[in-house]
Amino acid sequence: MTHPDTGTTDSLYAHAGGYEGLHRTVEAWYPTVLADPLLKPLFGDGRPTHVGHLTAFFVEVFGGPRTYTDELGGFPALLEAHRGLQIREDQRQRFVELFMQAADRTGLPDDARFRDALHGYLEFGTEVAVQNSYATADDQLHPCQEVPRWSW
Repeated sequence: MTHPDTGTTDSLYAHAGGYEGLHRTVEAWYPTVLADPLLKPLFGDGRPTHVGHLTAFFVEVFGGPRTYTDELGGFPALLEAHRGLQIREDQRQRFVELFMQAADRTGLPDDARFRDALHGYLEFGTEVAVQNSYATADDQLHPCQEVPRWSW
């Protein structure tokens, strides 16, 4: 389906170029966080499965297949990865900044509506990660406790 006001496809996933478009962006973004002095303490030397898992996560968030939830541990795995990291606000902002730069470099659509949705999700998702990274008990976790489905 096409949105009459933008001419864009129905899901953010499709508009981003599907799995390939999102994978290309995550693949370009990931080395930048590993090399960034602000983010390296959070990511360390990286993990060989991280790009694939992050791609599956973004695919699901933006309306594609639910591989992250059905095969890769879903939200509980994401929660476990963030617990205890104590992500700072400057690190959260840098994460978003580097992802948006990767979106530019890899040719994700640059129409304002898509970029607003992408940026909106990155802001939301990183705020969830920050709160969960400080939680020492379940009652301190962010209310979002599942992989969200983001839309226009």
